[in-house]
Amino acid sequence: VQLAESGGGSVQAGGSLRLSCAVSGYTGNSYCAAWFRRAPGKEREGVAGFDSDGRPTYADSVKGRLTISQDNAKNTLYLQMNSLKPEDTAMYYCAAASIWDCSGRFSPLRLLTYNYWGQGTQVTVSS
Repeated sequence: VQLAESGGGSVQAGGSLRLSCAVSGYTGNSYCAAWFRRAPGKEREGVAGFDSDGRPTYADSVKGRLTISQDNAKNTLYLQMNSLKPEDTAMYYCAAASIWDCSGRFSPLRLLTYNYWGQGTQVTVSS
């Protein structure tokens, strides 16, 4: 399984970016995926994922501004980022796991849920 993020960059506060994550090694509905980020000096944190019913779930800090989506036909995960703030500056990672690890009472934004990670794409938001 390989994950490849793209779409990061530098924007001013209030701007938008769209991140993409191409997933290979999994197909269709055989996996679950999520977005994480690590800001300078902070631990990696969950940003957006899907619960066991396929409903998006978000960290409180990004609700209303970031939107996760997934195109199973293209095996691609997206993160639409609007109204960006300087505190959104971080390296953004996508993560994936077998669908068997993402059923029942699992935590979509928990690092240990996922065992495959991309190398990240940098997002920098200036004030």
